[in-house]
Amino acid sequence: MKTIGFIGLGLMGSAMSKNIIDKFNGDVLVYDINAEAVAKLVASGATAAHSIAQIAKDADVIITMVPKSEHVEAVYLELLPHLHQGQITIDMSTIDPAVSQRLAKQVQATGASMLDAPVVKSVPAAINAELGIYVGGDSAAHEQVRSVLAMMGCNQIHLGDNGSGLVMKMLHNVLVAGIQNSVNEMLASAAAYGIAKPQFNEAISFGGGGNFYLSSKIKSLTEENYNAAFSLQNMAKDVNIMLGMMQEKNLRLPGVELVNQVYQQGLATGLGGEDFCATYKIVQSNSQAN
Repeated sequence: MKTIGFIGLGLMGSAMSKNIIDKFNGDVLVYDINAEAVAKLVASGATAAHSIAQIAKDADVIITMVPKSEHVEAVYLELLPHLHQGQITIDMSTIDPAVSQRLAKQVQATGASMLDAPVVKSVPAAINAELGIYVGGDSAAHEQVRSVLAMMGCNQIHLGDNGSGLVMKMLHNVLVAGIQNSVNEMLASAAAYGIAKPQFNEAISFGGGGNFYLSSKIKSLTEENYNAAFSLQNMAKDVNIMLGMMQEKNLRLPGVELVNQVYQQGLATGLGGEDFCATYKIVQSNSQAN
């Protein structure tokens, strides 16, 4: 493995690729439509690729980290004509598992292999290479790139065939959203009884209700600081994908449907660009509706 290509240099992608640049004993090609993001990584030792096609031709391992299914599809439209035997592509975006499965078949037809490897945790963990990574696809291909993934994350697990990593990512994120909704409802209830958010958090820590969402977001919730670390609209996207998965398997999950209603209300009221903990404002407002 001589060259790694990285496509998608947003907040997460920039941090993840920087870790590869610092740790990989080889060339790292980077590409993004944002020239400033590319320039910052070139200053750290990367090489700027002039196109996605160049990365497809020159890289042994190709990593993509872009926002949505349609962005991944657009990138792979440019990659596919140039992929060849022995290459491994790793899509670390959070997208619809069905889209990833379809693309994996197209990649396989070129002789290359594709893994889906979405990540959990946010920007600070990406900076510190402490991401959790859920892998779907050929297990032998995963073993070949395990050391590359380890440059970005402290935990990785292979979950099955293509799409399995993404399925697990949706289950994880929607579980977080469900925990979040319960936290929001109990915070609204605490306020009604004159219990302040910091007191609530401390008291919860004494028993079995403690959770990472509450402990990590209590400062933001107390200060009403909704600057986005992970946006409400991004979580709404994941909840919506989960609804499609429920239809696919004929599942009825009332808790997911409730969470979706809260997120859709958040989008409708213009909170999409705020942090996903801004759902508290929706739940708190709804609790006073009558």
